[in-house]
Amino acid sequence: MDESRLSADPVLPQHVAIIMDGNGRWANARGLPRTLGHRQGAEAVRRCIAGAAEMGIPYLTLYGFSSENWRRPMTEVEDLMGLLRRYLQSELAELHEKGIRLRVIGERDRLPGDIARLIDEAERRTRDNARLNLIIALSYGSRQEIAATARRLAEEAAAGRLDPAMIDEDLFARGLLTAGIPDPDLLIRTSGEQRLSNFLLWQAAYSELVFVDKLWPDFEEADLMAAVEEYLRRDRRYGAAAESQ
Repeated sequence: MDESRLSADPVLPQHVAIIMDGNGRWANARGLPRTLGHRQGAEAVRRCIAGAAEMGIPYLTLYGFSSENWRRPMTEVEDLMGLLRRYLQSELAELHEKGIRLRVIGERDRLPGDIARLIDEAERRTRDNARLNLIIALSYGSRQEIAATARRLAEEAAAGRLDPAMIDEDLFARGLLTAGIPDPDLLIRTSGEQRLSNFLLWQAAYSELVFVDKLWPDFEEADLMAAVEEYLRRDRRYGAAAESQ
């Protein structure tokens, strides 16, 4: 990766989140089974992780499997679970060796038991790594996450353990699955689609959005760098007027 393309003293995004879209269309365009598109997408995941680590981005979140994806054909879901299982089994040692910490957010209880155990082991083994925090969203839906957080706060208030007047944005954020993780500065979506698809709706309130026409299996480290360069060109004002900054 040619990091010289970045400005001399860039303020890199601390957290990049990616909606990895287009595996199925990549396969369909080549007359291949959709499962091969997902397998090729796993190669793009490896490239993206390597690129983020080389650039010094501290947090990378990848949208691997949404709550809505459970409605896909069972054969495709089973293949995705198999791919995830193989990834956890084959990549853990390398992630650990490279100083990458793995975390998973989502409805873990919906995942097959052996995969949940592999995730637990991966998180335990890599928890002290600090080069890159890799967060994978699996069986994840942002509306479900927000509703669950609101429900827990309501239960605490109903039980008299929480004063409703104390509920603010910070308290609410501490109840989300991403507690302790900074909000994404940059959110990328591949495949040319321009929507969030129930991904980090609360956390992405002030994220810079970059939409890439490439299908996910074709995504390269250079595409990640190009998205970061686009981010660096933007003026982030968080709702304030430019002259007030």
